[in-house]
Amino acid sequence: MPDYGAIVEYIVRRLVNKPDEVIVTSERNKTGATMITISTAHDDIGRVIGKHGTTINAIRLLVKAASVKPCEKVDVDLL
Repeated sequence: MPDYGAIVEYIVRRLVNKPDEVIVTSERNKTGATMITISTAHDDIGRVIGKHGTTINAIRLLVKAASVKPCEKVDVDLL
């Protein structure tokens, strides 16, 4: 099983101006899906979301592509 949290953290830390304030948590819910939560500095939220949500959607697409082969459900959310 790939470490989806590490994948997301790697991408997000390179997008933001304050990479030390990036916190990525990964947990499984009762249905078996993996929930990844991203928390960044207030100034960097716009960088992670991107114009019209394109950046966060691209991150979600990459994680979804990584989860296809092991047949897992992964959700990415931004706080």
